[in-house]
Amino acid sequence: MTKTLIAFFSRADENYFGGAMCYVKVGNTEIVCNIMKELIDADTFKIEMKTPYSPVYMTCIDEAKRDLRAKARPELVSMPESIDAYDTIVLAYPNYWGTMPMAVFTFLEAFDFTGKTILPLCTNEGSGMGSSERDIQRTCPGAAVKAGLPITGSSAANSEGSVKRWLSANGLL
Repeated sequence: MTKTLIAFFSRADENYFGGAMCYVKVGNTEIVCNIMKELIDADTFKIEMKTPYSPVYMTCIDEAKRDLRAKARPELVSMPESIDAYDTIVLAYPNYWGTMPMAVFTFLEAFDFTGKTILPLCTNEGSGMGSSERDIQRTCPGAAVKAGLPITGSSAANSEGSVKRWLSANGLL
């Protein structure tokens, strides 16, 4: 029996939803991960930056762009001691400037994913997976990176059907 970890980065506060700014208490990616937790037996780990981005959306995207250009690796609040017990990692994140938030790179570079399966899930408002699948493969060369699931963030709460089909196609349901 395989053991699964859902590792995710999610941002609440002011967010962009199909043309409008809205304040949310739970980020879109976390909403989808909460749906997954109801469907499969998995441990979870929230990737959190020690110094989070601004709660103001426009400031946050500027900070994220700056970190991307600098190839920054933000310090995280905590890290799992090990991922050795897991065969499959569902890696969930929002699309930041065409890829994953730099904090996700911090997480990935801390472990050896050789022999593990990574299932990427990316919330976005129209930019899809961006280059994130290739970036994961490049960062985790020994892993089997499967086709990701792009979820429109403003539809996160209604994504159960898509999530079920994707988990089933990947042998987790």
